[in-house]
Amino acid sequence: MTVGVLGGGQLGRMIALAGYTLGQRFVFLDPGAESSAGHVGNLRVGTYDDEERLSELARKSDVVTYEFENVPVGSARFLNELVPVYPPPAALEVSQDRLDEKQFFVRLGIPTPPFAAVSSREELDQAVQRIGLPLVIKTRRFGYDGKGQMVLRTEADVDHAWEALGAALLIVEGLVPFERELSILSVRGKDGETRFWPLVENEHRDGVLRISVPKSDAWTPELQARAEAYAARVLDTLGYVGVLAIELFLKDGELVVNEMAPRVHNSGHWTIEGAETSQFENHVRAILGLPLGSTRMVGPSAMLNVIGKLPPKERVLAVEGAHLHAYGKDASPGRKLGHVTIRAQSREELCARIEELLPIVDPDASGPPKSLWPPA
Repeated sequence: MTVGVLGGGQLGRMIALAGYTLGQRFVFLDPGAESSAGHVGNLRVGTYDDEERLSELARKSDVVTYEFENVPVGSARFLNELVPVYPPPAALEVSQDRLDEKQFFVRLGIPTPPFAAVSSREELDQAVQRIGLPLVIKTRRFGYDGKGQMVLRTEADVDHAWEALGAALLIVEGLVPFERELSILSVRGKDGETRFWPLVENEHRDGVLRISVPKSDAWTPELQARAEAYAARVLDTLGYVGVLAIELFLKDGELVVNEMAPRVHNSGHWTIEGAETSQFENHVRAILGLPLGSTRMVGPSAMLNVIGKLPPKERVLAVEGAHLHAYGKDASPGRKLGHVTIRAQSREELCARIEELLPIVDPDASGPPKSLWPPA
């Protein structure tokens, strides 16, 4: 079978690399002729709203998926009339507008920060008065990696934010004084079978994910069960097929949902070497209607993102248990160029390997984030 992918970035690339072991073929549609997925599959260059290119993608594909959530919903629906599209376009639609997404979570009884829609300065002032500072103000659409959002702590910040973002539709959310940032990754097949990977703890800097550790010392069976229950409500309500990621805050033992991504996710890259079946392989299995693979973690694992500049390969690969995944992208400040997964036999060994790799992979890091270490 041939899988069509809307988007030709690193996520599409890794979906294809996983799918090739299952004997599948891949074709990508992306506006960029240099997109990294083009190194591993048939890349067609065109915009996501070009119906001629979309029709060509449908003709070449038995099923279509997407690698990022800013694909136009109309394009996904257009394709879905010609070929099955997974995850379903309804999931894409919910995730693209932060207000719709928060209201969706509320309908499902999933905890969120307090929030309010803002389309005028008057509504912004009312939201500030009702929810109270500090707040986060975000564009409702097209935000990722910290883009399109600002933290408001003072009245002066309110003025500045309105000047910077007021031309767009906005949402204001109460700032959660979280203790940890977590994510739950799940996969649902066409037959409704659902599996979950262990909760992952994430550390961000400047809005960009830097390190992910599954089963960190924040992990408990109770938190895992609660996160799985929230994800299951989303999956079942949407009739979901494929991998879903939900980002959460942990505060005072409670989980608060931040947002969801209807796709494979950066915080799941550790699964390539760290789980019995990676998120990428299970995504391909799900959308093709194949049996899902085990999501069991096979040993202490972690993932470090490579941002801006690739580290010397020989130094990374000299660390036992380290696996470098380079995306074939040109270096530029702030750009995700790859990641390193780390495997170990014990908690102590994993900690030592992270400490050895961190200055190589992320020289600007202030030090190893001890709070992320997995439990003994």
